[in-house]
Amino acid sequence: MSAAPTAPSSPQAKKKAPLGTLYRGREGMWSWVAHRVTGVAIFFFLLVHVLDTSLVRVSPEAYNEVIGTYKNPVMGLGEAGLVAAIVFHAFNGVRIMLVDFWAKGPKYQRVMLWIVIGLFVVTMAGFLPRHLMHVFGGE
Repeated sequence: MSAAPTAPSSPQAKKKAPLGTLYRGREGMWSWVAHRVTGVAIFFFLLVHVLDTSLVRVSPEAYNEVIGTYKNPVMGLGEAGLVAAIVFHAFNGVRIMLVDFWAKGPKYQRVMLWIVIGLFVVTMAGFLPRHLMHVFGGE
């Protein structure tokens, strides 16, 4: 018995899609993923926030009890994560609008992503020390 024929390994046999047509794990794909993840996280925070705030109408005591459970270091770190998600989502949203509506946006999308990351780092560097001091009692 003869072996089954194998596919040729010539360059034409393995045609690749033109660059720029598919995500290939580069900055644009990770920016897209991070934007969706932060958007979903912010949505769920807002859902919980509306629900726990609505407890005031039902029972002020229950509201105070729920809010009291939020005053711990784990929730403080969660607040830092929430701020990080909002900051990235906001800056990246501006970048997405520029890519979509500015004629040169697609050409500079990678540079703009690095600007977003820089702004994110600077903003979080200003926020985190003060917030973490408050969370862990260093005030």
